[in-house]
Amino acid sequence: MEVLREKVEEEEEAEREEAAERAERAEKVERVIRPAEVSKEAILSQDELRDLEGKLMAIEIPTPADHTGVGLHYFVCVRVKVLALAVSAWLIVSQAPIDVTKLPPSYTTNSLKEEHLLMVADNFSRQYSHLCPDRVPLFLHPLNECNVPKFVSTTLRPTLMPYPELYNWDSCAQFVSDFLTMVPLVDPLKPPTHLYSSTTVLKCQKGNCFDFSTLLCSMLIGSGYDAYCVNGYGSLDLCLMDLTREVCPLTVKPKEIVKKKEKAVPKKYAIKPPRDLTSRFEQEQEEKRLQEIKDLEQKRLKEEEDRLLELEKAKPDPLHGLRVHSWVLVLAGKREVPESFFIDPLTGRSYSTKDDHFLGIESLWNHKNYWINMQDCWNCCKDLIFDLGDPVRWEYMLLGTDKPHLSLTEEDDEGLDDDDDVDDLGKEEEDKSFDMPSSWVSQIEITPEEFETRCPSGKKVIQYKKAQLEKWSPYLNNNGLVCRLTTYEDLQCTKVLEIKEWYQNREDMLELKHINKTTGLHVDYFKPGHPQALCVHSYKSMLPEMDRVMEFYKMIRVDGLVKREETPMTMTEYYQGRSDFLSYRHINFGPRVKKLTQNSAESNPRPMVKITERFFRNPAKLADEDVAERVFLIAEERIQLRYHCRDDYITASKREFLRRTEVDSKGNKIIMTPDMCISYEVEPMEHTKKLLYQYETMIHLKNEEKLSRHQAWESELEVLEILKLREEEEEAHALTISIYDTKRNEKSKEYREAMERVLHEEHLRQVEAQLDYLAPFLAQLPPGEKLTRWQAVRLKDECLSDFKQRLIDKANLIQARFEKETQELQKKQQWYQENQVTLTPEDEDLYLSFCSQAMFRIRILEQRLNRHKELAPLKYLALEEKLYKDPRLIDFVKVFV
Repeated sequence: MEVLREKVEEEEEAEREEAAERAERAEKVERVIRPAEVSKEAILSQDELRDLEGKLMAIEIPTPADHTGVGLHYFVCVRVKVLALAVSAWLIVSQAPIDVTKLPPSYTTNSLKEEHLLMVADNFSRQYSHLCPDRVPLFLHPLNECNVPKFVSTTLRPTLMPYPELYNWDSCAQFVSDFLTMVPLVDPLKPPTHLYSSTTVLKCQKGNCFDFSTLLCSMLIGSGYDAYCVNGYGSLDLCLMDLTREVCPLTVKPKEIVKKKEKAVPKKYAIKPPRDLTSRFEQEQEEKRLQEIKDLEQKRLKEEEDRLLELEKAKPDPLHGLRVHSWVLVLAGKREVPESFFIDPLTGRSYSTKDDHFLGIESLWNHKNYWINMQDCWNCCKDLIFDLGDPVRWEYMLLGTDKPHLSLTEEDDEGLDDDDDVDDLGKEEEDKSFDMPSSWVSQIEITPEEFETRCPSGKKVIQYKKAQLEKWSPYLNNNGLVCRLTTYEDLQCTKVLEIKEWYQNREDMLELKHINKTTGLHVDYFKPGHPQALCVHSYKSMLPEMDRVMEFYKMIRVDGLVKREETPMTMTEYYQGRSDFLSYRHINFGPRVKKLTQNSAESNPRPMVKITERFFRNPAKLADEDVAERVFLIAEERIQLRYHCRDDYITASKREFLRRTEVDSKGNKIIMTPDMCISYEVEPMEHTKKLLYQYETMIHLKNEEKLSRHQAWESELEVLEILKLREEEEEAHALTISIYDTKRNEKSKEYREAMERVLHEEHLRQVEAQLDYLAPFLAQLPPGEKLTRWQAVRLKDECLSDFKQRLIDKANLIQARFEKETQELQKKQQWYQENQVTLTPEDEDLYLSFCSQAMFRIRILEQRLNRHKELAPLKYLALEEKLYKDPRLIDFVKVFV
């Protein structure tokens, strides 16, 4: 690095000596990069620049093994790559030229106050260069899209967006990162010569880090944050938006809070455990052996981790500490921000002010002032103190009353007790203060369509460490997919571990789909509103009677089912909030008698071997009469009961019934005997020993067994129904559209088009009603001549005779068409009579089709002719009545009425 720094210093000295040559070269590069400045005398065309880009990118950049001896050749190769990136950036920007003629006047000119501010900035820059000759020039007034110099603070336009999602800093940063496409700086060692307005950046949807920071800072200030744009230096990954060595935030699992187990207090009269007679020597030898195995495994894991860290380790950057970058600083205080932090606008991620990615700060600004960092950045930004009111650490440009105040200690605060000194200081500042002009940028607006689309062209792909994140705008994919996270096992991203897909606006309420490629497990998560109240569905196959877990929304289902677990031979259900206090049901199935078919549960159900049910405590019953668990051993014809345990007892009552058929093989009824009920009672009671009580209990249990078997059969049918429904939903993947979304809602669109059609037809009828039927006849008279009685009568007669002739012509036209169709039909029938014997079936079909169509046309013409004959006299009389009532003829023809 020392050799590299010497080379850089030598190059800087050479550039100072050849100022004229450098200015000319900068002007050429600037002419290439900015499409607004491309002149007609440009040497290279766009095709030649593409060829130049291909040749430059084909140059291989060798990485020397010895990083301490980085030579001039390597530095030149890096500069060649930077030039190739600059050419590529020009090609990207040149695709969307900016029409400066449609921009407001504030973009093309400077007001008097802005001109005054530029003069103050030039004076401030000269003083800074004189006092700090070793520092780089300040980034004060770059050119805008109209090549007009604008102060950086006036480029910020604080705006509060009308979307609640953009009210917090994290959502704002994520929106800017998703909405814009990053274009690298032309020269990574210098700030850009142009700084576009946020309105232009939003329109083009692309920009460099300074454009990102300006837009994000404007939105944060409008939301009430104490935000600042920063001009500084960043790492290579930060400047190039390289996240391949960063862990995806979606893969980070929240830390689980481990609850400490409370140590049980030893009881005074506890039973002592039996004496341990195992050999201590053998235990020590076994522990040593296990420790050796553990040490070897840890050593292997450590070597593997070191190898992976070596692979992930970034190659040394020859421009480390020199790459210019811009980000956003949010100070603590406003919006309840507890601690200051950085926001990288390219990725939308937040960092601590002591993060290693941020290597130094030159200056920062907001919409009111501009500050220069006077602190040493030898330890990156870790030791910087962001007290902008301290003139020793931060040099401000404008002496305004709105600058942050210096955070004083109690000792310093005691020295400012003199009111006269404070008043004099306030007067002095008041005389020298200069308010920042208002922003020259137009109001920043984001349309609902742009806010919904987010990413350019609706899609964006971000590569993380061992992960790839894909984003889509809503309704772009037919299945409602908006985000997909693919996690890989290796750094080369070749072996897929798991896939997570997020969905929106699905009719089946599917929200997340998690696929584990290693185990083949699929987990679907649903929002409330699914027809079957599904919450989570875990499965490996959609075939019935396979391993699966279904979780339901308990407040939606009437039966209180919360969870259902299924295997090929068992089914377990969990309940909550039932009136019968059922909490658990477990069914064991036997082998199927017939072969498995698609509708096996309905036509060929699985035989049930055992049903186990558990119940919550019913406070309305005694513990000895409240069943806690009952087991129906169907194959063994036994029923086992276990009751709840009393609070002051350690054992619970139990009963077992031998369930026999009601009649024997001879048809005789079986009588209840004492050996059919085996019971253990904590507190024996007289009524429980009677055979009548036991008989009634067994009859009740038989009915409950039938009901439980029926409910288990219904559960099987419900599983098949859910699986069938899920298959249909996956095939259809229909999306829900709001009634307020007029662009996508087809029903609303059809209704709106129908209403517009009705209004249009009504308008045409009104226009037709307003047509002047006397206009052709009035046009025959000399213009300006007053109408006479004779002329009025002649106009009326000519209009009636013309309308009469039109009615006659229309009748003749319909009659002529009727006769023509009739003659053609007669000719076709005559042709058929002559060639009937030699006709093929196809010709006969054509003949019958022609006759059918001809008869249909003849029938229509006949109806039209009859209808015309009926309506013609009525139309003639209606026109005659209109003529008599016409205000232009009524005074002349009323005598003849």
